[in-house]
Order: sequence, then C-alpha cells, then structure tokens
Amino acid sequence: MEKLNLGCGDDIKKGYVNLDKAKLAGVDIVWDLEKFPYPFKNNKFDEVYCKDVLEHLQDFINVLKEIHRILKKDGKAIIEVPHFTSVDSYGDPTHKHIFSSQYFNPFAKGDKRQYYFNFHFSEIKTRIIFRKNALFFLGYVIEPLFNISRGAQLFYECTFLRCLFPAFNILVTLKK
Repeated sequence: MEKLNLGCGDDIKKGYVNLDKAKLAGVDIVWDLEKFPYPFKNNKFDEVYCKDVLEHLQDFINVLKEIHRILKKDGKAIIEVPHFTSVDSYGDPTHKHIFSSQYFNPFAKGDKRQYYFNFHFSEIKTRIIFRKNALFFLGYVIEPLFNISRGAQLFYECTFLRCLFPAFNILVTLKK
C-alpha cells in the first residue's frame, strides 16, 4: 500500500512518502505544491494525507486535481483544514482560504455544481472537528451531534450555534 504525506512539514509519517517544499529532516521529496504536475505517475497512491496545507495554497483546486490524478481507483485522500469559525482560520496571515463543511461538495460526482470541474471524487465524507480538552469539554458532546448528518452540519453552520461553539477543523475524506 503506497501512501503520500502531502505538505508534511515536520509531521513525518512512517510508511508514507513525506513531501514538503522545505528540506526538513525526514522529508523524502522536496516539491512546491503549486508546481504542476506533481512528480508522480497517475494512479500511484492508495492514500494521500494532507493536514493543514490547503489553506496555505493559492491554487488548491489544481492541488485537488493532482491528488485525484495520483490516487489509485478507490484510493482515498484524507484532508484536514481549519473550519471558518476557528480562530486559526484568521490567526495565520499565510492562510489564503477558509472552509465550511460544504466546501468540497462540487468535487463529488452527482453534486449540482460538479460541472465546474473536469474531475470528481466518487464519495465525500465530512466531519466538523471541535477542540476537546479540559477547557473545551463541550467539544466531546457537540461534535457527535453536529456530525450526525450533512444536514446537521449545515444547521450548525447556518445558525447562531457556530458563534456559541466555534469549530476547530474540518476532516474530509475523498474517495476516487
């Protein structure tokens, strides 16, 4: 099983090809993610992991297109980005995009806006992540509630609840 850790930074994962634009300890391939195409053959990876990366890239649509290209059939991309209610979305001047639970929908087959793109994932699963620790103990309760369904996620994002309980990240799984 071949796996790619895209934009790994110092989060080096064993059993993955670790790629980043900085030559850090443990990075296998140094590559600028906004330089296309990526240095991989089509249909190479079973999994692409990409955490806290897309929000920093100007052309994240072509990044998704490249992820789609290098994934094998039935391969999956696991992507984590800051939720638009997170202070982390606005607290970093290098962030170029903010994300909602609905943001990746047009990249799915069958979405009413799929005509925007010439590539599509067969399945998209989204989970809104809340901080969970002693200070943010409610995260343990509200996270399962707001992830019961896509409708529950939309309800959270469209109501005052997003102000009362700001989210942390969005975890998206895209299946080719």
